[in-house]
Amino acid sequence: MKNFDWTTFTKKIAVKASLSDIYNAWTMAEDIEKWFLSKCIFMNLNGNPIGQKKQIEKGFSYQWNWLLYDLTEQGNIMKANGKDFIQFTFAGECLVDVKLSVHQDMVIVELIQKNIPTDDRSKREIRLGCDSGWSFFLLNLKSVYEGGLDLRNRNSMHKGMVNC
Repeated sequence: MKNFDWTTFTKKIAVKASLSDIYNAWTMAEDIEKWFLSKCIFMNLNGNPIGQKKQIEKGFSYQWNWLLYDLTEQGNIMKANGKDFIQFTFAGECLVDVKLSVHQDMVIVELIQKNIPTDDRSKREIRLGCDSGWSFFLLNLKSVYEGGLDLRNRNSMHKGMVNC
């Protein structure tokens, strides 16, 4: 583990969908709730909710909640180009870049989480925990957009499983 990079990780997945659908899947509350969150509120520069069908812009903020967990993640949208790139703060001061590109009939989703602190708690909960979480949610994004099946667990008696 001597050369292991605790400060960043990258995940990639290919999804058979349109570029605009996958961009919306990250940037519109209604769409991000289909595969990732139980509740998403994006807020404009004045702190007012923007609505479920409006796309985010740079400078907006968010409040995110997941199924089965009483946890609200708050952060800021650092970049959103309206087409194929989003950057947001996550898990404190970490940055997440979502880069989308088209290869043949697939959208390649590349997620990079960086600026991860290197204290033991951050190594465990952010570097390892988020790596595992993003792996599942990217697979769920693919499942929802390619076949319509949401793989998330909705039964509170089964917390802590691979499907969250």
